[in-house]
Amino acid sequence: MGTATFGLNTVDWESRVDVDRLRTQRLARLKAQLDRSELGAVLTFDFHNIRYMTATHIGTWAMDKMIRFALLARGAEPVLWDFGSAARHHQLYTPWLDHRTADDGDGPSGARAGISLLRGAFHPKSGIAESVAAKIYEELERHGLHREPLGVDLVEMPILQALRDRGLTVVDGQQVFLEARRIKTQDEITLLTTAASMVDAAYDELYGFLRPGVRENETVGLVSKKLFDLGSEQVEGVNAISGERCSPHPHVFSDRILRPGDPAFFDILHSFMGYRTCYYRTFAVGSASTAQIDAYKRCREYMDVAINLVKPGATTADIVSVWPTAQEFGFADEEAAFALQYGHGVGLSIWEKPIFSRLVSLEHPEVLEEGMVFALETYWPAKDGWSAARIEEEIVVTADGAEVITKFPAEDLLVAGQRYYTTGGLLPIERESQSHLNNLVGPGDRATRNGGNGHVGAHAAGKSAEGGAA
Repeated sequence: MGTATFGLNTVDWESRVDVDRLRTQRLARLKAQLDRSELGAVLTFDFHNIRYMTATHIGTWAMDKMIRFALLARGAEPVLWDFGSAARHHQLYTPWLDHRTADDGDGPSGARAGISLLRGAFHPKSGIAESVAAKIYEELERHGLHREPLGVDLVEMPILQALRDRGLTVVDGQQVFLEARRIKTQDEITLLTTAASMVDAAYDELYGFLRPGVRENETVGLVSKKLFDLGSEQVEGVNAISGERCSPHPHVFSDRILRPGDPAFFDILHSFMGYRTCYYRTFAVGSASTAQIDAYKRCREYMDVAINLVKPGATTADIVSVWPTAQEFGFADEEAAFALQYGHGVGLSIWEKPIFSRLVSLEHPEVLEEGMVFALETYWPAKDGWSAARIEEEIVVTADGAEVITKFPAEDLLVAGQRYYTTGGLLPIERESQSHLNNLVGPGDRATRNGGNGHVGAHAAGKSAEGGAA
């Protein structure tokens, strides 16, 4: 099974993730992509690209600091300049970065001390930018590549200027990295599946926790604890959206209190050994209105039709063509509706290649290939004008089609929270959150309105036989 999961520990009695193979295959793919390009080398300041190239990690705290950088020259091995004592740690514990031979003597290893600008925190006249450029130029000159184009993924402006002042031709190198990362290795797929399985568990915990009185920020804390307890490396975000905040989708959690009958959807993004998740689920709190149920069904239909089209040789245009236009769900154009009917690659970062969106995919389709891993996400606003549904599934492209690795149940809208009993039996879970709207007959005396039994007879008769929360 291509998406099998294993325990989180290393054992001698079962073949699990092979980290040496993971490192070797990733670097081989990057080298091959560099060889296919017109570049002499690629320089990276992006933590995810650095990890893909060098298999190093110094903590998520540093991801936004722009402090480390790595270079891969054509025909050579990676060189990493790292923050303070991290370089010394790599020299001791990352032997795959030591490429010295007997002829090199005491020359430098591939793990070296170096520092960039800390997003401009260093004084502009400190010479740090010029020092970075000098390190890069020296390495390129050593390989005879200082006159070839240098691809850079992202860079601070003073570094860019310093590289150009050295006479280097600096061009976009991000495409080399993203093309290399587009197809996942066996071990990458296992890690992505494991990361998704941890979110399965977080959703189970969340389902048991949701009830009136819970705040959105509390759900973020609950999910984060569960993931860290399971071994998550980073909880990148928990997008917790409820009630009238569902439409339009704000993409950020708040301190809102959940109320009876609320829709609530969540996106859980975390990292296990660097590999990410992007995984939405929608719930109703206590009960769901007809409008919410209809929105969920529409959202699910768009998802299922899209998944059925996934196979090698299909394109991103094939997928997005079955999704609604922006105007069909209340937006002026595709840019205004971007990321609501959407898909994106998942790997060491989100979002990666390929991208699925009517904004770009119809005119610039990308071909799906075996070994791709991506997330598809659909959204639909309810006809009540304030609630909505959101679903996301992560998919591995196999030789036969698609395998979904996000397995928390989502075929129908789940209702969380306890069931309530009335004098006429169980309170229906399909109901309006305003009680008076569930009275299906007009004004009159109590016996007439409620069929003589204190409950709206026709409505209750059809619903009271339902079991526990769906």
